[in-house]
Amino acid sequence: MAVREAASSISRLSAAAPAARLILHLPLIAGGGDHHGPPKVNFWEDPLSPSKWKEGHFVLISLTGWGLIIYGGFKLFSENKEKEGEKSGH
Repeated sequence: MAVREAASSISRLSAAAPAARLILHLPLIAGGGDHHGPPKVNFWEDPLSPSKWKEGHFVLISLTGWGLIIYGGFKLFSENKEKEGEKSGH
């Protein structure tokens, strides 16, 4: 809390450019937010417990999974249409 208060008071008192104010806040972003609850782990350390994964890992794996499902469905349905087109053409 002391770091946040110091950063906010410095940014209020500072008449610096917006880029300089952003640099003052970067350590707060890199700190990882609040530390309540169980610690988050990399997905390969506990692959069967998505609730324990780090948020970034969960997002990447979820988006990858959805992408594979959508791509697989597209390929499945596009192959059926190609086969039907070949059958009706002969």
